[in-house]
Amino acid sequence: MTASRLRHADARERWGMPDAWEGSVNDPRTRSEHGIRFNEKWVYTLPDGGRRFVYWHRYDCCGVLVETRDGEIREEPV
Repeated sequence: MTASRLRHADARERWGMPDAWEGSVNDPRTRSEHGIRFNEKWVYTLPDGGRRFVYWHRYDCCGVLVETRDGEIREEPV
């Protein structure tokens, strides 16, 4: 599955409910972070102290990134 095919239900099934989120898929305002335009971001706290970010623009997933404990950001294959 590619990020563009990931749906909200898929993300919840795979990672559970996010620990935090910003924005809303229905929010007309877009933001940009790490080169990704989005209007909703889900944040998961990982057991090793890192974080996973799942970015949405409307109902389309725009990308999944992982931030390691030391601040390194990498794309996570979906």
